Amino acid sequence: MPRSVAKKKVAVLALNPRTPSQQAESLRRSRRDRAAETAQDYVEAIADLTAALGEARVVDLARRLGVTHVTVNRTLARLQTSGYVLTKPYQAILLTDAGRKLAAECKQRHETVTAFLRSLGVSEKVAELDAEGIEHHVSPETLAAFEIQLKKS
Repeated sequence: MPRSVAKKKVAVLALNPRTPSQQAESLRRSRRDRAAETAQDYVEAIADLTAALGEARVVDLARRLGVTHVTVNRTLARLQTSGYVLTKPYQAILLTDAGRKLAAECKQRHETVTAFLRSLGVSEKVAELDAEGIEHHVSPETLAAFEIQLKKS
């Protein structure tokens, strides 16, 4: 192997020391996490719309999430397969028991993260925006620590 090729190979390994199978598993996990985050956003939005308007419709969900109705319909099909929603053409979107449970868990996580950030002095607007991302990725251990700290203050 020419010396320049060997140097490039070493440089690539130094940048990414993982094996191809490790990298593939990491990417699979990342895709699963994004899918879970999408499911959480949808069930939470459906619950919010139902509470505010009495029902959740595709057009309302698309507007709330900033996506097209086609995207909503595709995602709802996956959520129905996963057992989180019930949908019928031209009817309101309904959460199943599993969907309501997930929505409640998401809302609680969001409120905990927001309250914790506010306790640190973060403004309401920024805390809401940051909590939207953090809530999906915070571990149960960290969330429990947030709750303990909030009770102390």
